[in-house]
Amino acid sequence: MTAPAPSDEQLIARCRKGDARSFEGLVGRHQERVFNTVYRMVGSYEEACDLTQEAFLNAYRGLARFRGGAKFSTWMYRIALNAAYSHLRRQAARPKTVTLQTTGGDENDPRGEPPAREDGPAVMAENREEARLMSEALMRLGAQERELVVLRDLQGRDYEEMAEILGCPLGTIKSRLHRARSALRDLVLPKIAPETRDAARGE
Repeated sequence: MTAPAPSDEQLIARCRKGDARSFEGLVGRHQERVFNTVYRMVGSYEEACDLTQEAFLNAYRGLARFRGGAKFSTWMYRIALNAAYSHLRRQAARPKTVTLQTTGGDENDPRGEPPAREDGPAVMAENREEARLMSEALMRLGAQERELVVLRDLQGRDYEEMAEILGCPLGTIKSRLHRARSALRDLVLPKIAPETRDAARGE
């Protein structure tokens, strides 16, 4: 009988006892979602790779500060978003048009994948072209709006975890997400096919 996989808490305990390989288990378990979050925030595959690596390195170095009051994944998202924000602040000194890269041959490469299906405006992405428009519109949102759409509509985080990740009250999260979704919808609707536009409006 195969032994059950160790929990995050067990892997963290082993790391604190000097078992560095246990942290590799944490990386393997969480890196895909963390990478996708960072990628959607910064819009560059290569930069997202570097920032994801930086975030996990920061987590490893700061593991002693993790008290277990939140899930490891929540703590990790916070570190990753901080890395993304630091990158965006550095980029702000050099304004340029940023769009998500939407071509890639590797089936595991997130470039060009349509957003996850949920109840937000991401449901409009019916094909690759509409996914591209959605991705480009996402990058036109402010960073605070973008992270809400990424966490909720693309990553499927629940409101309570989002409030914990972002350090905001639940009501604030919901109202800001509503505004972010509206802004995203306004950016995308004029550019998509009429039948998709009518469906997105509920017509």
